[in-house]
Amino acid sequence: MILVTGATGNVGRNVVQQLLEAGEKVRAVTRNPENSGLPDDVEVIAGDFSRPETLSESLKSVDRAFLFPVFGQLGGFLDAATAAGVEHIAMLSSSAIEFEDPGFIGQVHLECENAVTGSGISRTFVRAGLFMLNDLGWAGQINNGGVVRTAYGTAAAAPVDERDIAAVAVASLLSPEDGAVHSLTGPQSLTQIDRVRIIGETLGRPVEFEELPREAALGHLSRHMPPDAAEYLLDQLASWQGITAEVLPTIEQVTGRPAHTYAQWVAHHAADFS
Repeated sequence: MILVTGATGNVGRNVVQQLLEAGEKVRAVTRNPENSGLPDDVEVIAGDFSRPETLSESLKSVDRAFLFPVFGQLGGFLDAATAAGVEHIAMLSSSAIEFEDPGFIGQVHLECENAVTGSGISRTFVRAGLFMLNDLGWAGQINNGGVVRTAYGTAAAAPVDERDIAAVAVASLLSPEDGAVHSLTGPQSLTQIDRVRIIGETLGRPVEFEELPREAALGHLSRHMPPDAAEYLLDQLASWQGITAEVLPTIEQVTGRPAHTYAQWVAHHAADFS
């Protein structure tokens, strides 16, 4: 039995689906089982990381688990997993850990990795780079005038599709390798301007990019994330101006198939951009 935490999230739902397709028995733990929207083949159990006493039931007969990094709340789960005899954990993490300045995002993910390592349970860390999903934050602007306004348009990154992140996690659960670290990028170095252009081309709609001053962009981002995280994101974008982002082969090496391109991701989310 494989337990999936964070099963109602964007990566977690894909982990669930791909495990089912691989013929695995899947259990999901969530605070609201009745609203999970997960497939009927999934055993859904109520549990809350902030209340560790609710987690033991979900871990019965579980030998492997996909772990979503709930910052500051992993201790109770890891204690319960150890007591239940869980043999391997694949945890979603962040490649920000590897940056010269890990910043807020890298630091909290490193704390999660250290907690899992300290548990003594066999583990794999799936360190994802910039999510393509972040760009769904532009959908409102695209549908309300067709202009994406943000800072550092020439900042380049190699964003990664959530389906590929899930596929690496699933491979790590099906063939566990203790201590493995998989750092993931997408298959293309793209500036923000490039990505806005591809969105327009893929959707068949006129979409333009307009550069914003940093302070204006910070004000917008701070409405959707902690100010420290917004500052860190903008600092990273500023440092990525005029570069070609590193593209890693990890996804194809681990899964045996190419990573999804940005255009393929946009097509997959066409309805979300509407």
